[in-house]
Amino acid sequence: MAITMTEAAASRVKAFLDNRGKGLGLRLGVKTTGCSGMAYVLEFVDQLNEEDKMFTEKDVNIIIDPKSLVYLDGTELDFVKEGLNEGFQFNNPNVKDECGCGESFTV
Repeated sequence: MAITMTEAAASRVKAFLDNRGKGLGLRLGVKTTGCSGMAYVLEFVDQLNEEDKMFTEKDVNIIIDPKSLVYLDGTELDFVKEGLNEGFQFNNPNVKDECGCGESFTV
């Protein structure tokens, strides 16, 4: 089981962590919400939970809880800029369908 990230995503996360001045890495997770059922969660981690799994990708620690890992296994995190918009993009091979607004997904 693994989570990966592109150079663009790693660079962006490193910049955020540097600006914060602290943090072990980035937590990826899912929560139940939206029209399709699940949404991605990104947050900085200052302390690991006992059950957390950690992957190191391009010198960035990616922290994920076991329940989320089931839905995110094989996901690549990317950072994209499209015109005036920019943000993280999840390339998740487990997604079966997404809602029209792109905020939630089903597996």
